[in-house]
Amino acid sequence: MIIDVHAHYDDEAFDADLEDVMARLREENIIAISSSSSVESSKENIEIAKKYDNIYITVGIHPHEAKDAPKDFEQELFELARFEKNVAIGEIGLDYHYDFSPRDVQRDVFVRQIEVAKALNLPIVVHSREAHKDTLDILLEIAVGKIPILIHCYSGSVEMSRILRKHGIYISVGGVITFQNAKKLIEVVKEYPLELLMLETDSPYLTPHPYRGKRNDSTYLKYVIQKIAQIKDVSEDEVIEKTTQNAKNFFGIK
Repeated sequence: MIIDVHAHYDDEAFDADLEDVMARLREENIIAISSSSSVESSKENIEIAKKYDNIYITVGIHPHEAKDAPKDFEQELFELARFEKNVAIGEIGLDYHYDFSPRDVQRDVFVRQIEVAKALNLPIVVHSREAHKDTLDILLEIAVGKIPILIHCYSGSVEMSRILRKHGIYISVGGVITFQNAKKLIEVVKEYPLELLMLETDSPYLTPHPYRGKRNDSTYLKYVIQKIAQIKDVSEDEVIEKTTQNAKNFFGIK
């Protein structure tokens, strides 16, 4: 079994052939966690998870959507998060690259969602882009040591990754690790213990080389696995075994 800990199967890119994609995942013994970006996205993912046995979900509000979050979103998130196949609050966090939502609003919505996760004793899946200091400050202040933390599609420095691993924070790695300009991420993965690594695709985005530019899905994880095995000088089977067990433990997947 392979677990893709971060995909977006509610994305319109899958509207035409989601059934076929899910069939391919089952054939390759892949479980995927479809991550939400808003209250509406969370509801869509719940419907997908009801239909497909190999799909789990996370519910949450992405920093891009923070400006549109309902004022009292916590109560709705509480209810959505109780869905039996929801395994975390996510993706939540900060994105200072696009600034689609004001930064103070992003921080407020991020903190409030961490509090929801703590109240429900759920892990969090964190998006952090060009906001690494603020992300880390918030996590250290209110989340570390209280709930499990995964930073998906890690894009920070080697120095920051050393701080994260000291606090037992997981990172997940996807197709970016296969890109020619991935030197920094390769250094991170080389140092980061397999016990704190997970696999992701961020489908339909970030398709690995040699298919970069095409729509991504969880079957492309094989290229991420190959690259990680090469970087860490271990077998592909070991990468699969360790990352799958990490995901099972982190998300409570049996």
